[in-house]
Amino acid sequence: MEPNAQNTALLVMDMQMGIIPMLPGAETLLAKAAKAIAHAREKEIPVIYVVVGFRQGAPEVSSNNKSFSAGKSKYANVNMAEFMTVHPQLKPAEGEITITKRRVSSFTGSDLEVVLRAFGIQHLVLTGIATGGVVLSTTREAADKDYSLTIISDCCADADEEVHRVLTTKVFPRQAEVLTLEEWAKK
Repeated sequence: MEPNAQNTALLVMDMQMGIIPMLPGAETLLAKAAKAIAHAREKEIPVIYVVVGFRQGAPEVSSNNKSFSAGKSKYANVNMAEFMTVHPQLKPAEGEITITKRRVSSFTGSDLEVVLRAFGIQHLVLTGIATGGVVLSTTREAADKDYSLTIISDCCADADEEVHRVLTTKVFPRQAEVLTLEEWAKK
């Protein structure tokens, strides 16, 4: 990955084999995300993949973490390498970076910020599962870190459609530009 003139990167978050099957109707999301990735590559915008995962047995999961501790027994018995693999429809190209995080936000427990600084990235374009999880947490933290943000609303999804709608129409516009894939591709 090399610095780009736009100082922009597309983040593809949690679109991995251990999460995609939990989302009803994921095929539409995968198709749109693949188009966003193709557009970014065509425009020479770096694509950075972010996956959530743990060491075998999930020793990083605290009993104090309500979200992750509920699934700790599941994480302890899953093949983490398979769980963390980016979905084949969105497979990273040679030279594209995959970041592993240990919590909901793309920044927490990862080296994402180090990579973004190394490449002069100041504008993040966000896609991911779930809108109320990684997209919300990353948006909040990135805004606090003074990144300029764009969220591609139809390249994000949540198992609860109402959560997705409220976030993309009422919450995210306070901190990010919210566009459809078609709108973003025209920029």
